[in-house]
Amino acid sequence: MSTPVQGAVGPATGQNSAATEPAAPTRRGTELLLLGFAAFVVSAALMLVEANQEQQLTLRIVWYGLAFLGLFAVAHVAVRKFAPYADPLILPCVALLNGLGLVMIYRIDLAMTEKALRAGREINNDVPKQILWTTVALALFLAVLIVIKDHRTLTKYSYTFGLVGLFLLALPAVLPSFIAPTINGAKIWLKVGPFSLQPGEFAKILLLVFFAAFLVSKRDLFMAAGRRVLGVDLPRARDLGPVVFAWAVSLGVLVFQKDLGTSLLFFGTILVMLYVATERAVWVVLGLTLFVGGAIIAYNLFTHVQQRVANWFDPLATYADAGGGYQIAQALFGLGTGGIGGTGLGAGRPELVPLANTDFIAAAIGEELGFIGLAALLLVYTVLALRGMRSALAVRDTFGKLLGGGLSFLLIMQVFVVVGGVTKLIPMTGITAPFLSYGGSSLLANYVLIALLLRISDAARRPQTGARPRPVPQAPIAEAHTVMVQRPQVERPE
Repeated sequence: MSTPVQGAVGPATGQNSAATEPAAPTRRGTELLLLGFAAFVVSAALMLVEANQEQQLTLRIVWYGLAFLGLFAVAHVAVRKFAPYADPLILPCVALLNGLGLVMIYRIDLAMTEKALRAGREINNDVPKQILWTTVALALFLAVLIVIKDHRTLTKYSYTFGLVGLFLLALPAVLPSFIAPTINGAKIWLKVGPFSLQPGEFAKILLLVFFAAFLVSKRDLFMAAGRRVLGVDLPRARDLGPVVFAWAVSLGVLVFQKDLGTSLLFFGTILVMLYVATERAVWVVLGLTLFVGGAIIAYNLFTHVQQRVANWFDPLATYADAGGGYQIAQALFGLGTGGIGGTGLGAGRPELVPLANTDFIAAAIGEELGFIGLAALLLVYTVLALRGMRSALAVRDTFGKLLGGGLSFLLIMQVFVVVGGVTKLIPMTGITAPFLSYGGSSLLANYVLIALLLRISDAARRPQTGARPRPVPQAPIAEAHTVMVQRPQVERPE
């Protein structure tokens, strides 16, 4: 008589089946492939700029291309090690945007150098400094991934983040002008020697973390309805604190720092997070009413707001005025010159637009790549924000959902404000395009934002590691005892 196989039935069966289950795919190979594609696009764009501007290819494009590839290879290795289940499209989208930004800054550097040579003076190129800022930003990105192993730990320090965020936001307004000078009409910079920093860029992220944690802990308060007016359940008066606070902070930034962009970004993002937390549209309507009322008051009280609105209505009417519509008019001329297909990389005149490598880089891209190129770039931003939103929806905790949704909306809202201002859809705000524009503060803050999104997406896609229920041990059939089962007696009807 053959011996029964012990592994056929029993505890070993469940263990073997669990051991043979395929591991969840990390999709890091897909990320590496897309990073290679981004590096190819950036290198090809550099070659086109060189060919059109210099009429030859120089070794500078080799060094810039290798620096770009090396930096994002390190970033890929960091994500592979510290966030292996993160979304595979987020980092390649960022790499493509950052690389194309470097190409446009390099292209504008070439034009400005030629212009300076004709005038008999020298200028410092910006692209080497932007590569340095990218290196520092990626180092900060790596530090966030290493230090924050679980995004939920941020809730422990939410009130600290809120206080630090308010402090950073208000700091330029209270410091003297030799430390916090007014640049381009806005008092948002800190300048120490050759270094300058915009603390509001970091304040936005810190305040988002605070509001996400606050809304999670106080969600039930915002769900309660107050009086019913015209068929709408209005919030209770004592629950209006966060909205009034966000409105007051936004109005304060607008008044004291003359920074319409940060004010709009901050208030809009808080409203969206409040709507996501409560699913009540009345909060959005109430918030927009407050913002419109505050904007009307600011317009009637402050001349710089009136100037922005006048430039928005008719930039040609204020074309020759100090602080007038010259920038917007030149940007519109450039976009009109580019048309549908653009003039080609290196074949336009983006240097005619003031601040073409910072606030108006979207106009430079629209001129040389045309409507098609600018629309493709906006699609990359859209994919980046949608992947962040998808991660926010998939993550299991409410704080992660609110934080991921808020960060993703902040990113796409910033793009809307930038492109809307350049195309005269909304008044010009002076905000830089994420990852494209020249500047260190924006680059550092946005890489922190991307690191947090990757951490949230890693938590969303990571398989659960909880112990699975084990099957009840059963004896082999050959050794099982015989059990006598008594048949129940059924009474028959007489």
